[in-house]
Amino acid sequence: MHTSYVSLAGNVLLTAGKFIAGVLGNSMVMIADAVHSASDVLSTLVVMLAVKISGKPEDADHEYGHERFESIGAISLALMLAAVGLGIGFSGAETLLEGDYNSSPLPSVTALMAALISIAIKEWMYRYTRRAGELCGSDALIADAWHHRSDAMSSVGSLIGIGASRLGFAFMDALSSIVVCVFIIKSAVEIFLTAVNKLTDRACDVEIEESMRRTIEGIEGVRRLDVLKTRQFGAKSYVDVEISVDGESSLRAAHDIAERVHDRIEKDFADVKHCTVHVNPMD
Repeated sequence: MHTSYVSLAGNVLLTAGKFIAGVLGNSMVMIADAVHSASDVLSTLVVMLAVKISGKPEDADHEYGHERFESIGAISLALMLAAVGLGIGFSGAETLLEGDYNSSPLPSVTALMAALISIAIKEWMYRYTRRAGELCGSDALIADAWHHRSDAMSSVGSLIGIGASRLGFAFMDALSSIVVCVFIIKSAVEIFLTAVNKLTDRACDVEIEESMRRTIEGIEGVRRLDVLKTRQFGAKSYVDVEISVDGESSLRAAHDIAERVHDRIEKDFADVKHCTVHVNPMD
């Protein structure tokens, strides 16, 4: 949650700074950049809510936990990000089509400096938030990190557009906002697809499943691994295993082998929320 508070404070300051710089510096693309940062404020609030809900323990209404709420939060972020990107793109396209960019004052050095500062701060926020998301396995935090990266790319577009406009290419301020739109929507699509995969019981990566397979086959008493199925559940995953053991084993011995498989998978693979093991007799 500390990471989200840092993001929230940074985005509020950047939104205000970029908007003021855009107005005082006569830059349409910087004002659009400020709107993008404002969406980051909203996205961070969504992340904070999603992380809080997903961390709740199982209850009568959600007997398997609340982890999928993180993916729902990530989808909400993706949709907001796409909406912001389209808004910026349409605004730039409208200005280009109307052809009135030559009548506007050139962007000032204030807008140029604001873009440089924004790039540096947002890139740092991206790295900081992504690392925190990877450490705790949070989809919502990683999605928020990409939102920071998209804002950094947005400011790069602003920098190019403002710089080109000051060199005499007045249309570049509006054109850059369209380029920014493309980068923002690309990030939104990637976040959306990742979250949807985790809501539709997609299997874990092949490398992870192969590692699980080797682990199970190496456990004493397991004669054969019959079935291994995985499904992602928000930031966690479920594992279903069928193993064959000596058909002459006692029920207690077979149960002990199954327990070893269960405990080993949940211990060695931190993202596994639960492992279910079914035992088959083998002649």
